[in-house]
Amino acid sequence: MLHRVLFIVFSVSSLLLTLVEHSFGQQNGDIKIESIPHLLKWENKPKEFFMDKSGLTIVAGEKTDMFRDPNVTYNTDNAPKLLFSADPDFVLIASIEHSFANKWDGGAIVLKQDSRNWVKFCFERDYTGARRVVSVVTKNISDDCNSVEINSNKVFYKVAKAGNVITLYYSLNGKKWFLVRHFQFDTTKNLQVGFLAQSPTSKMCKVKFEHISYAKKKIKDPYLGE
Repeated sequence: MLHRVLFIVFSVSSLLLTLVEHSFGQQNGDIKIESIPHLLKWENKPKEFFMDKSGLTIVAGEKTDMFRDPNVTYNTDNAPKLLFSADPDFVLIASIEHSFANKWDGGAIVLKQDSRNWVKFCFERDYTGARRVVSVVTKNISDDCNSVEINSNKVFYKVAKAGNVITLYYSLNGKKWFLVRHFQFDTTKNLQVGFLAQSPTSKMCKVKFEHISYAKKKIKDPYLGE
């Protein structure tokens, strides 16, 4: 009987230790996603973080955002981001889903050169309450490009980098892609790429990223994304 009790105690202790180590590793940014051949690290830690076979979930805390207002009245970069060092050419795909509970709540694929040069490709609740494809290209100052409205809490995004050219796409099913933006962006430094969640006006936003894929390749046709 004593041996059985000791075995149970040892098993529970081992399980707890594994969970603690797993949580510690996650919160310190030592993250591995199977479909991405690079380790990911946190820039601004999330309120919570979960990862399973279907994808990852990032919970942004209160008043978190990434934007440099053209009026220079609002500059912030405190949204949690899980980033990795990108290859010279790549295609990154992920679906983004959240509940659109509050204004500006959003999930995004982000490319970051430094604090003043970055791209945020966001699925965001806009100022009208619509679920919107939004892209922000920041070269010292952010622009704010509001594109198509989506009648769902989930959308697929694709980001392609070919040299110093970035192309952004969205899809309703992950198969048929529509071009959103096609532009030059200086990537001479170590470009970081990854996933972001934000909640600029509320206490939290829980964003689910699924169907994540990453390929080290250079697209030839920006309209087809291939």
